[in-house]
Order: sequence, then C-alpha cells, then structure tokens
Amino acid sequence: MGLKLIKLSEQYKTQLTEMLDEWKHDQEVNHTNHSPWAIFKNDWHDFEYYLEHLECKTAADGLVPDSVFFMLDEDRDRLLGAVNIRHYLSDALLKEGGHIGDGIRPSERRKGYATKMIRLALDECRKLGITRVLMTCEKTNIGSARSIINNGGVLENEFVNSDGEVEQRYWIEL
Repeated sequence: MGLKLIKLSEQYKTQLTEMLDEWKHDQEVNHTNHSPWAIFKNDWHDFEYYLEHLECKTAADGLVPDSVFFMLDEDRDRLLGAVNIRHYLSDALLKEGGHIGDGIRPSERRKGYATKMIRLALDECRKLGITRVLMTCEKTNIGSARSIINNGGVLENEFVNSDGEVEQRYWIEL
C-alpha cells in the first residue's frame, strides 16, 4: 500500500470533502474529538478559502507558523487523515498541543495508519530543523498514546488540560 503525506491542492478537493464530511458526522453522532484542529477551523465546502487559510504562515494571535499535510492512500486515491506540524513551540503549545496534531478519519482508525502518519510527519519535522518533538494526547486516548510510543515517544508527565482531562506529554528525539 502506497501511503504518503501530501500538501492539499485542487486535485484532492473531492477526497477532502468526503473525508471531512465523514469526520464531522462522526463528531456529531459519537462526540469524538476533532484533531488536528487546523483542518476543521474553516469550512472546507468553500475550497478556495479553505486552501488559502489552511496553514498559519506567520505568527499571530497566539498561533505559530505551521504546515498541514494529508495522508494519501495512493492505491485507493483516498485521504486517510491529516497532520498539523507547528514549526516551533509557543508557551501554550509547550504545555498543551506540542509540535504535532494528528488524526485519522473514523472509518480508517485502528489499522495502524496513525503510527505511519506520525513517522512521515517526523521526517517533515527533520526537514524543518526540529530535533526534539513534543506530542500530547489525552490519557484516555490509548490509540494515540500507542502511536506516539511506537515512534519513540517517551512520557514526560501528565497534567489536567484546559478541558479538565488528563493529558500526557511525550517527547521524541530525532
């Protein structure tokens, strides 16, 4: 199976809409989280606006520059998930959020894709000159924790996050 990270373009408009419509429906029905936030912050049905505002290009309003990639299954021409890489950490991201936010669409979860997507994202972090990557997840999200650990994540600590949930902080040395 050919899996790779891609930058979003007009070529993937239909695949994006299908994936995010599925994801949004799952959130409404099952009250699942919406990570990475970057792919949900704007309406994807206005594709031109969505594409133009997908990434933060300069630091502003507490945000840092970031890159957003989508994981494509080339064999099925299907988007499986997305990853948001923050180029550096603000004080807020150092505590909660970290360098990488990631998520797999609901119908493709529990198939090992998150581990592979994080591995590919770590390659992108290296290209940005990041040598130590922070990833966080809620303690109850065993799948995310496993994907982080499978990529070399070492638990530093746990804390109660802004939503009142116990969140874990993992570091990955590159």
